[in-house]
Amino acid sequence: QVQLVESGGGSVQAGGSLTLSCAASGSIFTINAMGWYRQGPRKQRELVAAITRGGSTNYADSVKGRFTISRDNAKNTVYLQMNSLKPEDTAVYYCNALVYFSAYGGTGDYWGQGTQVTVSS
Repeated sequence: QVQLVESGGGSVQAGGSLTLSCAASGSIFTINAMGWYRQGPRKQRELVAAITRGGSTNYADSVKGRFTISRDNAKNTVYLQMNSLKPEDTAVYYCNALVYFSAYGGTGDYWGQGTQVTVSS
């Protein structure tokens, strides 16, 4: 089993910053892609940012230039630095990881429990 534990959510005023962290633990050989998704009120879950093991990144257009995703492979941890936050960034943020269980195959797609980010105007 693999667990993803998120931390760092909270409430902030517009223009403020927050940093989210997500640590993976359990039966992990290696982790390929890790990412952050969010789901706002009455909205579908959407990709915010993703990062490969090698460090290649991908961002939603709405957060480019404001959010930065990074990871520590030794700690199986992914971070999301969020700057210049806007009220429309308010959502539950979920961590996602594509986990390999061994060198011979076997993968699993895992999600964290979600952490609330609220941005007030």
